[in-house]
Amino acid sequence: MKNITLNDVHNALGAKMVPFAGFNMPVQYEGVNAEHQTVRTGVGVFDVSHMGEFFVKGKGALDLIQKVTSNDASTLVDGRAQYSCMPNGKGGIIDDLIIYKIADENYMLVVNASNIDKDWQWINQHNTFGAILENCSDQYSLLAIQGPKAVEAMQSLTQINLAAIPFYHFTIGDFAGIPQVIISATGYTGSGGFEVYVKNEDAQKLWDKVFEAGKSYGIKPIGLAARDTLRLEMGYCLYGNDIDDTTSPLEAGLGWITKFTKDFIDTDFLKKQKEAGVTRKLIAFEMKEKAIPRHDYQIVDADGNVIGKVTSGTMSPSLGIGIGLGYVPIQYASVGSEIFIQIRNKNIPAKVVKLPFYKKD
Repeated sequence: MKNITLNDVHNALGAKMVPFAGFNMPVQYEGVNAEHQTVRTGVGVFDVSHMGEFFVKGKGALDLIQKVTSNDASTLVDGRAQYSCMPNGKGGIIDDLIIYKIADENYMLVVNASNIDKDWQWINQHNTFGAILENCSDQYSLLAIQGPKAVEAMQSLTQINLAAIPFYHFTIGDFAGIPQVIISATGYTGSGGFEVYVKNEDAQKLWDKVFEAGKSYGIKPIGLAARDTLRLEMGYCLYGNDIDDTTSPLEAGLGWITKFTKDFIDTDFLKKQKEAGVTRKLIAFEMKEKAIPRHDYQIVDADGNVIGKVTSGTMSPSLGIGIGLGYVPIQYASVGSEIFIQIRNKNIPAKVVKLPFYKKD
């Protein structure tokens, strides 16, 4: 089990540490609901240093990225980020990731911690373009500073106008007295904010400066449990739950990152699937009664026939109702359809809804 650079800081703060994706990670501090509300209404900091960072450089960089990812990275300009996924050659998904274009022939790929080794092998396997690959995952720390007060709370730490960084853009510059910091606005919570990438040796300084600057704004450390409830309220997919090697991007509602303007791994398969129409779909649902849907609970029809299973589920801290995602046959996927979640041998009614669950006022 690996430790992230600030492991001792989290232990000193009384975080509950759990094994996650091969790392000891802070899952919660004061409690999921309180931490969730901190991010929805104020500012909170996630240490997500377990994420992987690959740099792809050289003349073949874009060609390689175009081959292994489903979105069209040729549309990226310097300082722009793009959400994408890597198809696995069998219609499923190796991983979802964010592609950062730093400059021509210079990209950073941010991948999920649990898939670092798998992704690295896969990208290298398909590097017939002579691209230069660097796995810098063990060298970087990453803080996600999230919430409606994040920009205001952190502005004193940099000359860069944080409010001027649009969604899915990034900049590189001085932050908290640290040079060459990558500051991006790709958020996974739906409450605004940004992410800060620094070398491990600068992680402690960054943490201290961030909490000093945010003190008067009520800044707090936030664990992975609240990260999960926040992203689920937005309907954002979590790899290993809602997408994996058995789910196609079209089934997962990720047709918008699947671009047939280029050739990539699984182009033909996914084109045919799009033309024929998917037979199942990832749906969002809300419970009609007070009940909490959990991962792997069965989804059944009105007659009790199993039609799918819950991929992600929780009691929404913002809405006070049970919410979830799951795959069902296409005939049950329309908004307004009634389905049932099997909870302790009872079939509890739920309805299919449109995402996101949480909508800002």
